[in-house]
Order: sequence, then C-alpha cells, then structure tokens
Amino acid sequence: MRRGFYFKLALSNIRKNAQTYVPYLLTGIASVMMYYIICSLSKNEDFMNMKGGAQMNWILQTGTVVVGFFAFIFLFYTNSFLIKRRKKELGLYNILGMEKRHIFKVLTYETLMIAAAAITLGIVGGLLFSKLVFLGMLRILSLQATFGFPVSLPSVRNTAILFAVIYTCTLLSNLRQIHLSKPVELLRGGRVGEREPKARFLVTILGLLSLGGGYWIAVTTENPMTMIMLFFVAVILVMIGTYCLFTSGSIAVLKGLRKKKTYYYKTQHFISVSGMMYRMKQNAVGLANICILSTAVLVMISSTVSLFIGIEDNVERRYPRDIMLNAYEKNNNDWDAVEATIDRELAKLGRSKSNEFHYDYLSMGARIKENEASLDLDQDDTLDDVWNLYFITPDSLKELTGDTVSLGENEVILYTGNGRYAPDTLKLLSREFQVREKREEVLPSDGDGGGIFKSLFVVISDRETMDSLYEEQQASGTEYTSEIRICHGVDIDGTSEEKLQAGENVSKALKDQGFSGYTDIREQNRINYLSLYGGLFFLGIFLGTLFLLATVLIIYYKQVSEGYEDKERFEIMQKVGLSRREVKRTIHSQILTVFFLPLLTAGIHIAFAFPAVKRILLAIGLANQTLLVLCTLGSFLVFAVFYIGIYSLTARVYDRIVRS
Repeated sequence: MRRGFYFKLALSNIRKNAQTYVPYLLTGIASVMMYYIICSLSKNEDFMNMKGGAQMNWILQTGTVVVGFFAFIFLFYTNSFLIKRRKKELGLYNILGMEKRHIFKVLTYETLMIAAAAITLGIVGGLLFSKLVFLGMLRILSLQATFGFPVSLPSVRNTAILFAVIYTCTLLSNLRQIHLSKPVELLRGGRVGEREPKARFLVTILGLLSLGGGYWIAVTTENPMTMIMLFFVAVILVMIGTYCLFTSGSIAVLKGLRKKKTYYYKTQHFISVSGMMYRMKQNAVGLANICILSTAVLVMISSTVSLFIGIEDNVERRYPRDIMLNAYEKNNNDWDAVEATIDRELAKLGRSKSNEFHYDYLSMGARIKENEASLDLDQDDTLDDVWNLYFITPDSLKELTGDTVSLGENEVILYTGNGRYAPDTLKLLSREFQVREKREEVLPSDGDGGGIFKSLFVVISDRETMDSLYEEQQASGTEYTSEIRICHGVDIDGTSEEKLQAGENVSKALKDQGFSGYTDIREQNRINYLSLYGGLFFLGIFLGTLFLLATVLIIYYKQVSEGYEDKERFEIMQKVGLSRREVKRTIHSQILTVFFLPLLTAGIHIAFAFPAVKRILLAIGLANQTLLVLCTLGSFLVFAVFYIGIYSLTARVYDRIVRS
C-alpha cells in the first residue's frame, strides 16, 4: 500500500468518529493540564518560602499522586467506550481483507495522534493556567501575589512521561482485544451482552452485606480516631456493595417484578421492566462508577468547604486571645514580670492591649463509666471511654465568659463540649459532685485533644476544691497525673501583620527572660490553619473538578451508547404496533429512572457517611456541626442541579442519534 495510507486512514477514522473521539481528546487534554498544574505547584519554591509552606507542599505532593493515579484509571476506562464503538468498524476492515497487523498500524497511528495532541495541548494549557491557579491559591491563603511566570521543566517532563505511559497502556489493551477476537466477534462487539442478564444471588447478598457493613462502621463508630482508622475500610465496603448491587441486585429486583404476573403483564410495565433489565446489564458498571464518583465529589467538596469556612470559628475557639501564655503553676513564673515584658514589647511597636484574662485550671485524663471517673487509664481502654476533664473555679469562668456563678461545696456546672454526659452526679477520687446545670458549650483551653477525646469542663466551687483534687490525684499513684496550669491572654490592636510581629516579639522576649511555658500567637495559628485547610480546600476543589469531568464523560458516553442501541429498538417496537410517541415516552422513562438512580444512591451514601465525616472533621478541629450540615446539603443541591443540567445536554445527543 502507498506510504502514509494507514496514517491517512487513522486520521479519517478520528474525523468520522468525532462524536466519540472529541470528548475523549478533550478529557485527555484536561487531565494532562490538571496534572501539570498540580505537579508544578508542588515544585514551586515560592510555597516553601511562605509561612505554612511545608504543609501546603505536602498536600500538593499528595494531590499529584492522586491525580496521576486517577488519570490512569479514568483514561483507561473511557478508552473502553471507544474501542467498544469501534469494534464493528474494525471487524469490517478485517472482513474486507485488511489483516490484523494492518489494523494494529491504524490503531497505533490513532493513539499516537490523540496522545500527541492531548499531551502537547494539555501542557500548553497547564503552562497558561498554572499561574492563574497559583494566584487563586494565594488568594485562598490570603497571601501576597508574586511576580514572574515560572516554567517547571521537571513537571513538563514528568507529565509527558506519565501520559505517554498511560496512552501506551491503552493502545496495548486495544491491540490485545483485537488480537484475541475473531472477525465475527468484532462485528458483534458493540452488541455483546444482549442475552438476558442473570441475577447472581451470592453477589446480591455480598453487596447487601458489604454496603450494610460500610454503613454500620460509619454510623456506630463513635471515636474520631477509630473512625479515621476505619474510614477507608468503610469506603471500600461501600464501593464493593455499590458495584454488586448495581450489577446483580438491581437485576434481581427487576426479575422479582417480572415474576409478579399481575404487575408485569401490563403494557407499560412489560416494556419498562424488560427494558430496564437490559439497560442494567449493559450499564451497571457505568452507573456504579457515576454513583461512586458523585459520592466522592460530594464528600470532598462538603468537607473541605466546611473546614475552610470554619477556619475563623476554629481559631477563635482554640485561641480566644491574640497572645496566649500557658504554664504550669509549680514553675512559679513571675506573672507581674511577664505582664511588664508584654507591655514593654507592645510599647516598642506602638501597640496596646485589651481584653486581658488570667485564670488557672486543672486538667485530667479519665475513663468515665456511667457517672464514675477513674484516673487508672491503661492500653485496654477504648478511646470512646476516655475524656479530658477541665476543672475551673467560678473566678476563672468569669475571666473566660463574664458569667458570675455561685456554687455549693460539692456542686458543679458542666460544659459538655463535644461529649454527652447524662448522669446528674460525677464521682472522682473521694468526691461525688452534684451536677446543678449542664451547658452544651466548649470553653477555651490549652486544647481539647482537637476533638479526638470527649471534653468535659467542670466548674467547681472554689480554689480549695481544685487544690484538694490536685493533691488526691498526686497521691493516687496513677501513672498519668497532671499539674495545675495558668493561662494568660491578651488582645492586641493593629493589622494581622502587626499582631503577628508583636506576638513574635513578645514570645522571643519571654523566652530570653526565662519564661517557663509556651506561647500561642493567634495570627500564627491562623496562618497554619489557612495553609492546611486552605490547601485541603484547594485540593478538594481540584479533585472534585477532575471527578466531575469523569462523571460528565461517563454520562456522555452512556447516552451515546444507549442512543445507538435504542435506535434499533425504536424501529422494532414501532413494527410490533407501538406508536412513535409511546415508544419515545417508554424509553425516556427508562433512561430517567436508570439515569437518576446513581444520584439517589449517592444521596443515601452521603446520609450514612455524614456521621463518619462529622467525627473525622471533629478530630482535626471542626467543632461547628451546623456548618457541616449546611455545606453538605448545599453541596448536594448544587451537584443535583449540575447533574440534571448534564443530563439535559447529553440527552440532546441521544435524541439526535435516535432520530437520525
């Protein structure tokens, strides 16, 4: 044959199959672009020079691995749609005399052209948009923009190599399928699986058990640390259950409806049930993928948005003053000298202080069973039973909240924080306290375990009671004892930068003075939270966009595939007596039912996942549960609108195919 024949044939094939190749090419370009962007950001030296840059760099490097891994699976999966649509065409080439080695050449040229275009345009797009994304990240982190337009050559190289490997693997997979298939099988390749599907009872049971197990872990695991360890187990179980129930469980339900003769032998039910059974056989894996991707998008977006929006609330709760000093009382710090140092350093910078507080408290770790708190902790204790107890006096409560209370000798007021304490008494050491009041609030402290342990703030009658508890604790012989601590805090006037500078100067001066304790600067911690939660927010939006892209492409190919299949079904159903309007209504009803099944299932997954997500976010500092609820509901509603919009757009492609 003439030189260049196979190249021209490959180019012609891409043009003729533009309806399937163009979305595939655009997806490849987007995947390459997104991988380059996050890879180049992970290598950006500007981040390492910023406050909190190390945390951000770690998040971006993790994101690079996730994006690369997902791009491999995603492009490999979407390639399967292409080769399925092309098998009949390739089989025809084989029947007309073209040998398989010639078909291999055509497929190789097609893959090379698609890969070259995707990698080149993707890297160019990544170069153009990487600076914009970088500026967006700086905006999220409230940092100053930098000048320059750096090009990361290592990122260009890594991106090109990764996607060259991915496209090579898809080519080898296609060649393998063609090599193992007979010409007749190729001609029927697009219609494989038209026989009646089988409902596998064991697969259905496995799906129910896996899904139930994942839900059970998410709902019943109370401790956040335990939930973190079991979360991925629950995710895997839910994924297995989703695939099993979509592939076999749905067919079992439809076959059950078919056995119910009073229901099945009605015109609308007969056509609907048989049609949906066929669709579930053909599209079960695709529908399960859409469901899982939708769930992943919703979990990531709602979680990261909640963390990002809740940064300020979290900072204010954990660090109620601009400068927080915390020290053991036994170290006998000269607090008059400490205050004088603070005043001196602030005066140097022209800053003034306000809202000053000074209070003492005693914290203990205890195992609580019913109303009895034991200090004898050991490795066999479950984290669900371990509490952080904070004992403060009415004077300290007034310093913290401004509230004035008066208590009897054994009376207490409980601030239950992130725990639930039901009894009306609390036994500890030799004392039994009567609970006069319970308040569902979290008081500021030196830290409540980040939400890992349940916290209980106990307002006791006076300082003598605190001293008595301290002495009994020290004499109890328990392994884990604690000291009475003193907390001192002040607010500072000025901008964020001025407050940060003042806090750093005060911290250094106190250290040089010999202050025995540690200093927390609220602005510094705000920067740390921004770098961590802002990075997670960026990564959530980035991966969410990638997963949305995957969902859109799967939906698109699903509509295209069903369009070609339903075109023949349209004709057959009209030949047996149904009007075009009845046929169209029946098929669209089936499509809508099947199409929105993943969205409904994703909503159920999110509902059961919510308790697990809530506890995990509590462990990393998100105490505002109302915010999480609103973000989850908002994310689902926005996604549902987006999902409906994608269906409406892709349905037009379906209608064009069916009517042509």
